[in-house]
Amino acid sequence: MMRPTKYLTLFATLLLVGSSVQAAEANRTSLKVGLLSTLSGPGAGLGVDIRDGFNLAVKHLNGRFGGLPAEVIVVDDQQKPEVAQQAVEKFLKKDKVDFMTGIVFSNIMLAVGPPIFDSKTFFISANAGPSQYAGEQCTPFFFNVAWQNDNLHEAVGQYVQNKGFKNVVLVAPNYPGGKDAMVGFKRFYTGRVSEEIYTKLGQLDYAAELAQIRSLKPDAVFFFLPGGMGINFIKQFVAAGLSADSQLFAPGFSADEDVIKAVGAPMLGMFNSSHWAHDMDNAENKRFVADFQKDFGRLPSLYASQGYDAALLIDAAVRDVKGKLDDKEALRKALEAKHFKSVRGDFKFNTNHYPVQNYYLRVIGRDAQGRVTNKTMGTVFTNHADAYVAQCSMK
Repeated sequence: MMRPTKYLTLFATLLLVGSSVQAAEANRTSLKVGLLSTLSGPGAGLGVDIRDGFNLAVKHLNGRFGGLPAEVIVVDDQQKPEVAQQAVEKFLKKDKVDFMTGIVFSNIMLAVGPPIFDSKTFFISANAGPSQYAGEQCTPFFFNVAWQNDNLHEAVGQYVQNKGFKNVVLVAPNYPGGKDAMVGFKRFYTGRVSEEIYTKLGQLDYAAELAQIRSLKPDAVFFFLPGGMGINFIKQFVAAGLSADSQLFAPGFSADEDVIKAVGAPMLGMFNSSHWAHDMDNAENKRFVADFQKDFGRLPSLYASQGYDAALLIDAAVRDVKGKLDDKEALRKALEAKHFKSVRGDFKFNTNHYPVQNYYLRVIGRDAQGRVTNKTMGTVFTNHADAYVAQCSMK
């Protein structure tokens, strides 16, 4: 039988161990971020820009988030949900990351979201913005610093409506992001949509789709084909002579600097929408654009700007909670507060953790240096929220 003194000694030991664990939790000396993105295949340019933008912010922050030394673990999801699921399991169980970020495609985000959120790990989305997580499946552990999938398409739909186009063909890949694109465009364009053409995700040959477009004789074509898909579509669209009779429109992520670099002059005169542009006149953006060009030898895309802002949000939140990352409620409130200056100017988080922000019209032309690039033309939406927030139970 154990003597009372031994009980007291054991109890004191347990108290000491418990207090040591609490002290360790309260006084973190470092943090880990798991950056999972598409770094190979047709969508690689998107993930590479997110990664490079994020890493530039880490450099600007001297390798620290909120004063804590940061380790960023980068993994290629290969645009495959099963690869992403394996990477997430490692991030959560072996690496024990404090935050995750980087995913490009919504189908991958939807596949890996449940285990991330169940583990109470915050995911800071630098791109993927599925309608599900904006609405009924919203969660305290998902924050999006980019947009909800529909938003950029909504802005194009509004502009095409304003300009009086009467016969439009829509083209997008057959996956959640593509479906959100169609819905978003039609939410604000009320004219005739003669056809909605869904392609395979990752498709690179559009001969059949272009023949279909030719037969429909639209006055405008709106397409959402990210990465290499869009590059090939634009080249083939122009080469087929379709640009002579149909004005081409796209969301910013199908007409940004990564696509322009690959396509060049055939994109001149093309319109697109975005919440950010490299010619935005604010101090944060000027530093970001200049240093990105210096470090990587190219103009940043909106993907890079979103990766950069994702890192700044993490930094601000960690600083606000003074490194106490295990206080999830305090960390959530710090993320919601968004105490950093974005390269896009001001925006705020809605109750579903998606941005309320402006959306702009851009046109592709030549700048003063003769480069083919985007130029901001004006504002389409001011303080625009997504259409799904009312379905979110968070208040």
